[in-house]
Amino acid sequence: MRSRLMTLEIKYEQDVVHTRQRARHIAALLGFDGQDQTRIATAVSEIARNAYQYGGGGHAEFAVAVKAPATLEIRIEDRGPGISRLQDIWDGRYQSSTGMGMGLIGARRLMDRCDVETRPGQGVRVSMEKRLPGNAPAVTAQRLREISEELTRVAPVTPFDEVRRQNQELLLAMEQVRERETELLRLNTELDETNKGVIQLYAELDDKADSLQEASELKSAFLSNVTHEFRTPLGSIVGLSQFLLDRLDGDLTTEQEKQVTFIHKSAQTLMEMVNDLLDLAKIESGKTEIRANAFTVADTFAALRGMFRPLVIPGGVALVFEDCPDIPSLHTDEGKVSQILRNLISNALKFTETGEIRVRCEVDPGDLISFTVSDTGVGIAPEDQDRVFEEFSQVEGALQRKVKGTGLGLPLSRKLARLLGGDVTLESAPGVGSTFTATIPRTYSEPG
Repeated sequence: MRSRLMTLEIKYEQDVVHTRQRARHIAALLGFDGQDQTRIATAVSEIARNAYQYGGGGHAEFAVAVKAPATLEIRIEDRGPGISRLQDIWDGRYQSSTGMGMGLIGARRLMDRCDVETRPGQGVRVSMEKRLPGNAPAVTAQRLREISEELTRVAPVTPFDEVRRQNQELLLAMEQVRERETELLRLNTELDETNKGVIQLYAELDDKADSLQEASELKSAFLSNVTHEFRTPLGSIVGLSQFLLDRLDGDLTTEQEKQVTFIHKSAQTLMEMVNDLLDLAKIESGKTEIRANAFTVADTFAALRGMFRPLVIPGGVALVFEDCPDIPSLHTDEGKVSQILRNLISNALKFTETGEIRVRCEVDPGDLISFTVSDTGVGIAPEDQDRVFEEFSQVEGALQRKVKGTGLGLPLSRKLARLLGGDVTLESAPGVGSTFTATIPRTYSEPG
C-alpha cells in the first residue's frame, strides 16, 4: 500500500528551497537520523533544482510505501525537453556545463534507489527511495494522519533560515570529517606500530627457523655418522655370537649358551634400532631414494609369512595373512612397503598376548592400496594415539613396561608411507585391539 503525504509545485527558485525543507521535515517525522535527513534533503534539492532549471518547473510528491521494509518514496517530474544522453551521465562520460549530471549521480549515491524515466520532449520523472530505519516508529494509518497534520500545521521557513541550516549542516559535516581524519590517523599509527611488530616477529621467526633447520641438519648428520659407526661393531657382535651359538668353535655350557643368546638378541635389537635411526636420518635429510619396481601383494605376503613364522609360537597368537587374488600389481618401492608392514606386524606381536593378528589388503578409490594390520591386543587410548607416531615415544602400561621397544617403528612407518605418497592411520580402543592402515598409491609418482 502507498500513502501520499504531500505534493509540492516547483515554479520558482524559492520552491526548490521549500522542497528541500519539506524533504528534511518529512524525513525527521518518519524517524530518520540527522545524517539521513541531510542526505534525503540534498538529493531532493538537486533533482528539484534540475526540474526548475532544465525542465521549466514541475512538481514533487512525497509518499510512504507501507511494506516490509517501509520506504519513503519521492517522485519529481518536470515538463522539460528530457535528457538525451542519460546513459552517458550514469557512466560518467557526460556532464553539462551547469553540472546537471553531477546532480543525478549525487542523488543516486545518497538514496537507496534513484531511477530516471525520460523521453525527448516529454520531460523527466525521477523516482527515489530510502528505506526507513529499523528503529523508526511503526508506519500505521494513525501515524500517517499525524504526519500529514504536522506538515499542514508547520509553515515553511524563509530561504535565509534554510541557508543558515545548510551552513550548520556543513559545519557539522566538516567536524565529523575532522574527527574521522583524527581517528584514521590514530588507526594508521597503530597499524604502523603493529606492522613494525609483525616485521620484527617474522624476522625472529626466520632466525628461529634457520636455527631449527641447522639443528635438524646437525641431528641428521650426527645420527647418520653415529649409526654408521655402530653398524660395523654390531655386525661383528651378531656374527660372532651366532658363530658361538652354532657350536662352530666347540660346545657351550648351559650358562654360556644362555649368556651368548642374551648377547646375540641384544645386539640384534640394537642393530634394528641403528637401522631405524639411519632410515629416519636419511628421510629427514632428503637422501632416501625410491626404487620403484613391479611386484605383487601375494609375493610380499609370502615373504613376510616366512619371515615371521619362527616368531609365532604354536598355540599362541595366530598371524593370519588373508588371500588377495584380486589385487593388481603395484609399481612402487617394494622394500619400503615390506619395511612398513614388518614394523606394523612386529608392533602387533609385541603387544598382543592372545587372539590373532590379521593382515589384509584392499583396493581403495583413487588407485590406492590399503594394507591393514589388525590385532586383539591391549589397544591404545584416544589421547595416546597421536603420541605413538612420535619418535622415541611409548605409551605407559603394564605390558608396555614389560615389552621394551625403541619407539621408532611406527614413526618410521608413517614417514616411509608419506614418502611413497600415502599415510599410516590408526583406529584403536583399550582392551579391544588396534588396526593400523597403511595406504599408498598403487603406482609411485615423483612429487611435484
